[in-house]
Amino acid sequence: MNIVLFRDSQVRAMESAVTNAETYFGRFCSLLAAYTRKTARLRDQADRLVRQLIDFANTENPEMRATMRNFAEELAKVQDYRQAQVERLETKVVTPLKLYGPQIKQTRAEIKKCKHIRNNEIKQLEKLEKLRQKSPSDRQMIAETSVQKASADASRTTHQLEETVDAFQTQKLKDLQKIFLDFVTIEMVFHAKAVEVYSSAFQTLENYDLEGDLQDFRAKMRGVYGHKDARPRRDTAPSAAVPWSRPCQSAQSTPRGQRKEEEASEDDFAEADLEEDPRGWGGDSISGTRTSKSEN
Repeated sequence: MNIVLFRDSQVRAMESAVTNAETYFGRFCSLLAAYTRKTARLRDQADRLVRQLIDFANTENPEMRATMRNFAEELAKVQDYRQAQVERLETKVVTPLKLYGPQIKQTRAEIKKCKHIRNNEIKQLEKLEKLRQKSPSDRQMIAETSVQKASADASRTTHQLEETVDAFQTQKLKDLQKIFLDFVTIEMVFHAKAVEVYSSAFQTLENYDLEGDLQDFRAKMRGVYGHKDARPRRDTAPSAAVPWSRPCQSAQSTPRGQRKEEEASEDDFAEADLEEDPRGWGGDSISGTRTSKSEN
């Protein structure tokens, strides 16, 4: 009977490990999916700001017009990097976590099978004990044979389950390390690129010639014509493709600035995700696809 209790303890420990992974991986998936959606929405809002800056620039005096156009272009570059950030978060972080849903379900099925076989062993032991108390020896021999067979089945199944859960736990820890390493790397690369572009944007704004615009404005008010034309825009090469980005093949197309109204209420807080789907498995694509800059 001691061996039965030992196997029961083994199965409980393995079941606890799988339940723990199911709970926390589901929460990680839900929270990081919400994080990625919020980043995508921030990208969309920044794209709208870029368009408004360009519209505003077209109504202003030459110096401000050139400054705002150049500033808008720098801000648009940041959104190109943010788009790559969103795609990589979905591909490298959210999707691997989603895959744990089916894997955990399969492991649970193996545990259930093992528990069924173990319960059969216990039943045969109980039956043998009753026969020993009130039955002839020939019936006891038959019962002992059944117990031996049930015990062998339980031992073999428990060993197989132990190997399965050990492999699951090993892979879980490796995947968890890789997923969060990828998460941190994606964030670091985005912020490093963003700081570089924002530094250029800062310089653009700092170099704005306020006096030149005021002179132009005052000349217009006084009816003096022939004032200077808009300052030529500085030469800027089109933004190169972000070298570290990889397109997310599963991303659904969502034109910039044309999100449906119902998305405004989608997962505004990570807590809402957990209430709707506490395990966090599944869900649609997050990143969306931005239209080209020329459409702005």
